[in-house]
Amino acid sequence: MNSILPLIYRGAFMWSIGGFVIVSITCLACASPNYNTAYFVFCDFVNTTGWPDGVAWLLGLLQGGLGVTAFDAVAHMIEEVPNADIEGPKIMVTCVGIGVFTGCIFLIVLLFVAGNMQTVASSAAGPLLQILIDATKSNAGGICLLMLPLVCLVFAIISVMTTSSRMIFAFARDGGLPASRFFAKVHPTLKLPLNALILSVVVVIAFGCIFLGSSSAFNAIISASVVALDLSYGIPIAINCLQGRKSLPERKWKLPNAVGWFVDIVALSYIALTTVLFVFPPSSTVTGSSMNYCIAAFAVIIIISVFQWFVDGRKNFTGPRADILDALDTVPTIEEVQPMHEKELAGRA
Repeated sequence: MNSILPLIYRGAFMWSIGGFVIVSITCLACASPNYNTAYFVFCDFVNTTGWPDGVAWLLGLLQGGLGVTAFDAVAHMIEEVPNADIEGPKIMVTCVGIGVFTGCIFLIVLLFVAGNMQTVASSAAGPLLQILIDATKSNAGGICLLMLPLVCLVFAIISVMTTSSRMIFAFARDGGLPASRFFAKVHPTLKLPLNALILSVVVVIAFGCIFLGSSSAFNAIISASVVALDLSYGIPIAINCLQGRKSLPERKWKLPNAVGWFVDIVALSYIALTTVLFVFPPSSTVTGSSMNYCIAAFAVIIIISVFQWFVDGRKNFTGPRADILDALDTVPTIEEVQPMHEKELAGRA
């Protein structure tokens, strides 16, 4: 089963980049020459939230962050990555670079072909589909183009399910979950943490049922997950900074100390700012249905986590197992294995 994943992810990468190119070129070609001005794209500001312009811009960080999120996925798969101490950081940096480049180009293209922003903002079809329809001057054309990023979301779901199952497995292996022994099992034939994967699927289905019952409750859970993701990035960075950036062991990939401090401070500042902003309601006119219940959902998560810690976690949680970390250190890299293999073949000859 695991052998299929590289093929899926290669296909996902090619589909994503190909879809980005196709949508961008098609929109520009179909909308020509009726583009918005460069001043509108780079200087104008449209605010329909009711918040002051500065606050509205800051709230937009949530949507802008989607283009560079989930770069931590490689960390959850790191035990299955060859030469992980080098390839892992390289993958993270490359993902952010690709996300920033393609995300900026895509947004610029959409703004040039968007037409009237008031129409786009108020459209029942949603902003992206409305822009694609206006650019192609065809409902069918807009829907066909929208299918390209929608398929990307399907690939993203596969990635999320894969990484979440590894997170559950690793946490259970360290004794951090109820029924840890059950969820830490690896299927002998499929060679993957099947029980952890099933738990992830069940949780997703449960959230889907919540959405059918109450979209406000579902949105609160999703918003709380964004805040929790932010904090999960920030906590280890903050601990490392409080210890003078000296708590990590020696490693092959290491930023210069000054650069590392700069990156950490910027990251913590961004996380502190956005964590507060993400609990704001989307507009200043707040009603029962438009209220952001993120803080309530996040409080429930904290209560459940604290309860689980005192009932089970503090007795059984061991943290990352030293024997596994030592075993990973002894796994040879590709560069080390190839000369050994060539030497063995030469000896046989």
